[in-house]
Amino acid sequence: MSDDEIDVPAVKKQRIFYGSLEETIRKLEIEHLKKSENQQQQNINVSDGQYLDLSEDKNTERYQQLLADFEKRKKARTVVVPTNDAEVKARLRELEQPICLFGEGPVERRDRLRKLVAEFGDDVEKEPEPVTKQEKKDEEEQEVWYHEGPPELKVSRIWIANFSFPRANERLKKARVLQARPDAEKAAKTQELHKRLRALVNSCSQIGDDRPLSYCQFSPNSKMLATCSWSGLCKLWSVPDCSLIRTLRGHNSRVGGVVFHPQATVSLEPSVPCMASCGADGDVRLWNMESETPIANIEGHDKRVSRIAYHPSGRFLATCCFDYSWRLWDLDQLKEVLHQEGHSREVYHIAFHPDGSLTGTCGLDARGLVWDLRTGQCVMPLDGHLQKVLAIDFAPNGYHVATGSEDQKVMIWDLRKRKAIYTIPAHTNLISYVKFHDQYLLSGSYDCKVKVWTHPGWIPLKTLAGHEQKVSCVDISKDGQFIASSSFDRTFKLWSTE
Repeated sequence: MSDDEIDVPAVKKQRIFYGSLEETIRKLEIEHLKKSENQQQQNINVSDGQYLDLSEDKNTERYQQLLADFEKRKKARTVVVPTNDAEVKARLRELEQPICLFGEGPVERRDRLRKLVAEFGDDVEKEPEPVTKQEKKDEEEQEVWYHEGPPELKVSRIWIANFSFPRANERLKKARVLQARPDAEKAAKTQELHKRLRALVNSCSQIGDDRPLSYCQFSPNSKMLATCSWSGLCKLWSVPDCSLIRTLRGHNSRVGGVVFHPQATVSLEPSVPCMASCGADGDVRLWNMESETPIANIEGHDKRVSRIAYHPSGRFLATCCFDYSWRLWDLDQLKEVLHQEGHSREVYHIAFHPDGSLTGTCGLDARGLVWDLRTGQCVMPLDGHLQKVLAIDFAPNGYHVATGSEDQKVMIWDLRKRKAIYTIPAHTNLISYVKFHDQYLLSGSYDCKVKVWTHPGWIPLKTLAGHEQKVSCVDISKDGQFIASSSFDRTFKLWSTE
């Protein structure tokens, strides 16, 4: 047989063999699939692609252990845990577990918390449901509460309301008259005032004590200046020659402030209390214009009293205390009628609205608060400073408030808009005092300078430089002729035009 000839039966046999091999492979694949299906039916799927082999005997220890492990994993998948990493750490701390393991990230930490919660079961508190806005509002409303005050407080509030309403009407009438004036006339008067302020010079400088001076204030008739110092002495000086009139002795610690009664040297009798002062030991003393010793003491402060202020009526005296509160004393009823809390740190300064209806306080908690004396409510928070707020004052227009802070800024607030309208980067050190006039604003600072700013506009007009150390206080005489400043260099200075 030649090479070209083919054995036909051999070819058929080979094809038959190949066909039987393909059928065999196909059968094996089918058996393997059936076996896999049976195996999956006997196993438990705990995650994608993962199975737990279970023994046919369900009473064995391994079977029970695998079943318990499966239950834990199943429960862990349904456990709700916080998504915020800070909350996750807090929950771990509640479970007395480490809040962070080496190399553990937020995702791993959350998974670990989920496993712990699944393991401890009902012993772990469930995550609280999110609180809706309405529930938050209801909770805030429930937190408001009132403390019953003495009967004298009601008498004082009614009296303050009757006193403030006529003054507010009078102030608004004057504002309307001023607004009705021609713009040219108002501009001319403003330019004349600014020209006079730019010409301010140091007209008198006097050594006030052998310790730093902490405060100064003009008398209502502008003919006297009262100063106090860390030596515990208060002194009265004549204006403008700055000669000593009287030394007031009675404090045993440094004095933080001395103020005149609004009607002292004008219509008030010299023998009645005309001045008040406060000390670091909590003493508040009242003085007349005739004696060198106090005629009365106001007791009740356990800590330092930093500042005091007379109500525009002269009937009430407000004190700022380092026990995080300020107090209102009724001098007619001879009693403390209000002990007001609200600051989270020491209260440092206080000022009254020109109408007598409001008062503003500021403190070392970096904020100010405006209070309605007729209702007792805090009507406006002054939040914006970054550091301690040491000075506050109301403008004569009735709706502007200035605050000075350790952040070296003076902020201007509008009571009508209930927000800050301007921030003045005023000094290179903390602001120790602010004082409003009708058309300008004074600021004193620990950078040893006093600055004059336009009102409104807040443009710098004049820098009064002359003190060698920190400026503690500034004031403006009632007639507008003089500006006084006291300093840690133990001197006070009078500034006026030539």
